[in-house]
Amino acid sequence: MDAYPPLAPKVRGRLAPSPTGRMHIGHARSFLLAWWSVRAQGGELLLRIEDLDQTRARQSWSDGIVEDLAWLGLDWDGEVVMQSDHTVHSFAARDRLMEKGLAYACVCSRKEVREAANAPHEGLGPVSGEVNYPGTCRGKYASLEDAEQQTGRKAALRFQIPDKPVHVSDGIFGELDFALANHGGDFVIQRRDGLPAYQLGVVVDDGRSGINEVLRGNDLLVSAARQQLLYAALDLPCPSWLHVPLVADSRGERLAKRLGSTSLAELREAGMQAHEIVAWVAQSSGMKTPTGCAASELVGEFDVAKIPHQTATWPQPS
Repeated sequence: MDAYPPLAPKVRGRLAPSPTGRMHIGHARSFLLAWWSVRAQGGELLLRIEDLDQTRARQSWSDGIVEDLAWLGLDWDGEVVMQSDHTVHSFAARDRLMEKGLAYACVCSRKEVREAANAPHEGLGPVSGEVNYPGTCRGKYASLEDAEQQTGRKAALRFQIPDKPVHVSDGIFGELDFALANHGGDFVIQRRDGLPAYQLGVVVDDGRSGINEVLRGNDLLVSAARQQLLYAALDLPCPSWLHVPLVADSRGERLAKRLGSTSLAELREAGMQAHEIVAWVAQSSGMKTPTGCAASELVGEFDVAKIPHQTATWPQPS
């Protein structure tokens, strides 16, 4: 496995969109804030397209992401990185985790996990509707091959979580503890189709790139706890975390690709200007700024301490 670079002496962040649809205003807010944070500190910013889910990723959406980011006035250092081009490093990390006895083969289907989770388990109630994996396959199989030979089914790999809570220090939400048994339990690091899962792929790629600041939506706060376990297991330094509140529409519903939330491309086609979105993001993040400013003109105004903790509301276009 290739050696990981030491953390850069200056801030190094990243934008890591998934090409599973067009970007909406929620993505724009998170990416603008990540860009402002890094640029305000004189740091470097990488762009990585997280296209591991080949069943959903499309080149046209990757192209659209680059177009949307450029339209917002964001830039990045170096070439655009496609995550799927570097899976060899995730596989090497997977092997290390298995050698350490921290990962195990699992042949459970999603239906079986749901059914097992619905059975009574004292002290393991679901949190926020999450389905908790009860460890059905823990200790059952010697390897992936053994699991598949015994069952005739494709196997995933899960990381075995500790019994104690995982402490996360977040630059916006402060000190938090997550009992991961109540947040899904042992989590998947390699899918049944053989591809690295999100949690492992992002840790390996951030580690290889020397990323030392991660700013993203607060729907990934629990993922920070999972990822901290992987950083420690792989002997990688953990980045600092900044999780920003998400964006909801005027009805209070969270913006999401799967819900068909209005995309930046649609807003652009309807005549909205990039500076209008930049101004809204700035104002919703505690920055006092006039309209008509480009993103680059507001770098000096950024202050992470001023970002509100409540969900931002995006007014729907008339």
